[in-house]
Parts: sequence; structure tokens; C-alpha cells
Amino acid sequence: MNSIFRVIPLILVVISGCARPKPYLIESAYRMDQQPSAPDYTRPAHWAALPDRKDAADLVPTHSSFTNQQATASVDAFFVYPTLYVGKPQGSQSWNADVNDPTLNARIDSSAITNQATVFNGSCKVYAPRYRQAHYAVFLTKDTAAQHQALDLAYTDVRTAFLYYLSHYNQGRPIIVAGHSQGSIHAIRLLQEFFDGKELQQQLVAAYLIGRPVTRQTFQSLRPIEKPGQSGTFASWCTFEKNFHPEPGFFQEGPEVICTNPLLWNSSETYAARSLHQGGVGRNLKFLPKLTDAQTHNGLLWISKPHVPGAFLLNIKNWHVADINLFYGNMRENVALQVNHYFQTHSAR
Repeated sequence: MNSIFRVIPLILVVISGCARPKPYLIESAYRMDQQPSAPDYTRPAHWAALPDRKDAADLVPTHSSFTNQQATASVDAFFVYPTLYVGKPQGSQSWNADVNDPTLNARIDSSAITNQATVFNGSCKVYAPRYRQAHYAVFLTKDTAAQHQALDLAYTDVRTAFLYYLSHYNQGRPIIVAGHSQGSIHAIRLLQEFFDGKELQQQLVAAYLIGRPVTRQTFQSLRPIEKPGQSGTFASWCTFEKNFHPEPGFFQEGPEVICTNPLLWNSSETYAARSLHQGGVGRNLKFLPKLTDAQTHNGLLWISKPHVPGAFLLNIKNWHVADINLFYGNMRENVALQVNHYFQTHSAR
């Protein structure tokens, strides 16, 4: 029996590429003088991914036909990675991560950049800034002041990186904005500040705001995708086992929540069979074909147990850590469609 219980977390690692974080609650008050120094985006080391150098965003899944096309891509992807600062902080209890922490950076590169950011390298040049991400504790604490301060500091870095990217890298090229979990919190703010109803919206190919609820009130001008290849739109979903309802908090459900089915690329509640699944990725970017079905329900994305060896042992209800991994192939396909449609519609103007 012990060997069976050891297999369950292993299956999760195989599917998602990472294990669920062990919650750690910071109890000290937020102090700005205890937070790490700001990143310097003139330094390549303060970017997790840049298209003109070799890094984890260049990788492609094993045993797949996918290729890295960053060298010739005509579109940029600005990707904000999720929360990976989860353990007990070393030294002073810091609510925000240090971008110079080699252990944390290695974890970011081997998980989020490898298994998430690479989804864009078939159609885009990939930019992913390192930033002083808020600690996982911000989603557990009752100290709302500390929560807001930590997330605001993280967004300050993402915003600074985006402005640097616009000034030094973009050169007027079309843009995809993407994030996962905490990364989507910051990506949403970027879209609200720089794109929604503003001139830069004309350069927006698509936005992928995964692992964070987006409601019908989040944006004024940006609209959710309702058909494959519909450029200038956004997609968003939070993944759970079929018939599961999360507790209110970080996740949200209801008719005001927009949920995209990544097998159909619309927000209808139409069931999408596993035959439509284009493959996911797991640990070490292993390609996993035909993993699951999907159906949107009341603002949630419901799936059946993924088709992997030992799946009968799985009792996972919340698939948040694998929101992107599970639908990797369908995302790559949709990114390519969005890019092609963007150039078709804009060249016709």
C-alpha cells in the first residue's frame, strides 16, 4: 500500500511538471525595508526568457512535432510566470522574492518557463521578466494590507519590465500578453493600464489570463474569445475535476465569470470530447497525447481524470498547477491561429 500512495504525487508531477506547494504563512508585518532590491531590466540576468539568447523558453516537448520559431517570429509574447516563491524565506521574513536568488530562479526556469512559456515559442518571441513575486502566503493571510503591498510591489516590477520591453525590444510589433495564477493577476493589470480601450490595443494579438477568474466587468473594451483564431481577444480558465466546486476565495464561479474551453475556444457550456485534445506536457516537457475532455460550467473548467498510467489512483479536484500543461497542444495551435488572423485582418485595413 505504501508504494501506491507514493505513486499519487508522482502522477501529479508527471502531468503538471511541479508539485503542489506546501503552504507557509508569513506572520510578520510587511516592511518595505525588508524587501529585496528592484530588478534592473537592462541586465539579461533579470529576464527569465529573452529571444536572442539560449534559455528554457527555447525548449520544445519531447516526442512531438513542435519547433522553436523565435528566430523568425513576427509577434512577441510577454509572459508573467506564477507563484513559485512558496517556502520559508531565508533571513528576514520577506513577503517578496529576490530576483537574484539562484535556487528560486532555477525552479522558475525548470517549471513555469519550461512547461508554460514555451507554449508560445512556435509563433512568438518570448519575453519573461524576473520579478519580486509575492510570496504564496499572500493568498492565505488575513493581513490584507500586507497582501496588497506585496502584490503591488510585484506589479511594479512587471510594469517596469513591460515599459522597458516596449522601449527597447518591441519596435511596434504585435503583442501577446500571458500569465498564470499570480502572473495573470499582474497581466490583467497590464492590460487594464496599457491596452484596454487605449492605442496599444491595436497591437494586441491575444491575451491568455490562465488560472485566475476574469469577470465581465474586468475590462471595458477587451472581449473574450468566442471562436478559434479570433484575434484581439482574451482567454481565461481555472481547471477542476468534473462536478467539483472550489471554496470561495482565490477562485470564483458564477455567470459573471468568463471561462474559455481550450478545446473549443469559446465560453459555451458545450461538452468537448477527449478526441479534440492536442496533447499536454509533463515533467521535463514530456509530451502526453489526448489527456482529457473539457466542459465549461458556471465559470469553471471541468475535466475528467487525465488519461495517464495510474490515473485511477488520482483524487485531485483542483488542477490549478496544470492549467496550461494540460492544454499545451491546443494552446500552441490557438496561438498560431490568433497570429495568422491578426495579420490577415490588419493587412486588410
